Amino acid sequence: MALDDTITALATPPGEGGIAVIRLSGPESVQIAKSVFVNRKKQKKDKFRSRYFYYGYILDDDQEVIDEVLLVYMQAPKTYTREDVVEIHCHGGMIPVRRILELLMKKGARLAEPGEFTKRAFLNGRIDLAQAEAVMDLISSKTDNAARASVNQMQGSLSREIKAVRDDMLDLLARIEVTVDYPEEDIESMLEDEVRSRLMSAREKCRQLLESAHQGRLIREGIKTVIIGKPNVGKSSLLNALVRENRAIVTDIPGTTRDVIEEYVNIKGVLVRILDTAGIRETKDLVEKIGVEKSRELTRDADLILLLLDSSQPLEKEDIEILQMLKDKKILILLNKSDKPAAIDEEDIRKLTGSTIIKTSMIDGTGLDEVEDYIYNMVYSGKIEPSNPLMITSNRHKEALIRAEKHLGEALETLDALMPLDMVSIDIRNVWEALGEITGESLTENLIDKIFSEFCLGK
Repeated sequence: MALDDTITALATPPGEGGIAVIRLSGPESVQIAKSVFVNRKKQKKDKFRSRYFYYGYILDDDQEVIDEVLLVYMQAPKTYTREDVVEIHCHGGMIPVRRILELLMKKGARLAEPGEFTKRAFLNGRIDLAQAEAVMDLISSKTDNAARASVNQMQGSLSREIKAVRDDMLDLLARIEVTVDYPEEDIESMLEDEVRSRLMSAREKCRQLLESAHQGRLIREGIKTVIIGKPNVGKSSLLNALVRENRAIVTDIPGTTRDVIEEYVNIKGVLVRILDTAGIRETKDLVEKIGVEKSRELTRDADLILLLLDSSQPLEKEDIEILQMLKDKKILILLNKSDKPAAIDEEDIRKLTGSTIIKTSMIDGTGLDEVEDYIYNMVYSGKIEPSNPLMITSNRHKEALIRAEKHLGEALETLDALMPLDMVSIDIRNVWEALGEITGESLTENLIDKIFSEFCLGK
């Protein structure tokens, strides 16, 4: 991608609104702005002072006013992209925005690709790739904790840890290189002990980061939670109670829910992706049968399964079959309809599973606070606090750390096998390169392009 041209895009969401911000970045930003902007006296500006707002108008080639605007110029390199940046704050409407963008492109700007402003910030060295990805994570975050994790990463918390380990590996490579060029047995023996110690320290750091990956994924993507149970046990009522609105139809007719209903809900700062499924039972109804099979499929990769049992009825064959089907899954058992006289025997359930049991009622809200506490504690189980500044939230970062840890283990095995240090250096270099993928220093241009193509336009 060329960095010597000037790009433009709408930086705010499209559609009607009070204000829209159109951004220019590149060497011709100021000249293009001068060619279309006039002050309130309809006079051209010879010079813009950096970080000052100017009030005026955007004129087309026929000197017709397109819109009344505020314009701000930010001089390189102290800008988001480290290039000259101009922002035009116009009225938020599709017509003025379209006309201004068309005019800017006519004057020499190019419409930016998705994520191109952030990509230029990365390529110009203002941020690394982990920080760039955190920008998009912050934009798409759905809870305060997800936003905090993104801000911490955007400010370089992860990058600093990765850089420290990479720098240590690079220093080891240099030390080993000197030993290979000037071999002395005593020095090599002392260096082997130092290499082993530093490799073990690096492996421990990778393991600590990887320990946060599961919680990080749940915070970023949400807990995939499937509500399951027999028909008419209260699944849709539970969904409505958690979402706090009537999202699902609630009737006394078994099998009302045939399609999977999906909702996101913020529970104490934890994003929960709730899927209300068709009741599991034997049925001849083709449509309902498809829904039942879909319910079974969703349980296979769920982070949490909320299994509802009717506490006003004895445990039935269908209940036992569901419990057996879910025996290896993370299950929270809800004994629903606890407002009615109990007929179910909890001991029968405990013989089949060691899962937590909570008594609930969708009529009076009994047990819902306990359900929310359980979900919160599932993410923050004492290992990682919501305010923890360092957390792996990206699967790409996790995979790179797994490879780095693997190469560190191989390097230690090579040392234990009394192999020469130059053989160990091969694994150390692999560690250095794997960690460099996180910050973008070891990635190919095609992979970098792919990552930024998933960003939104104007960012």
